[in-house]
Amino acid sequence: MKRLYLIRHAKSSWAEPGLDDFDRPLNHRGKADAPSMGQRLAGHKVRLDLIVASPAKRARKTARIIAEALGYAEKSIHFDPALYMAEVPILLETIAEVPDSTEELALVGHNYGITDLADWLTGRSIGNIPTCGIVGIEFDCRSWSDLKEGSGRLLFFDYPKQHPDRR
Repeated sequence: MKRLYLIRHAKSSWAEPGLDDFDRPLNHRGKADAPSMGQRLAGHKVRLDLIVASPAKRARKTARIIAEALGYAEKSIHFDPALYMAEVPILLETIAEVPDSTEELALVGHNYGITDLADWLTGRSIGNIPTCGIVGIEFDCRSWSDLKEGSGRLLFFDYPKQHPDRR
């Protein structure tokens, strides 16, 4: 069994209009939501073997905060430039390159790619993964390269506004 956690970066700031999209930081809400969502992942008993994230500032920070909440070593996060605004084919290529010894993988990225991938893998229409939303998917396979359309079983779909404990 393989488990994949698709994580959309937390809410980012638009306070600096001239700032390049790649360099946008998390805003106040994003900084509050990411640790909370990391704790929710811990509540699902997630034990990540690998985190692969977009190197965009908002995704990097989200990945680091989630890693901390799960006790995952920050230095072990792999930042892959191909994930910045990646669409389904690139996301699938990235996943297929993950060593098969990895049982639990988190991908931290951007919409629309993250939502489209969740829909494609589960055969469901999630609609939209909001900022800092997480989709957990399980696969009955031995290799990450075996993922096919509709081959995943949705474990959960969680996002910050789904619970009343939201800050």
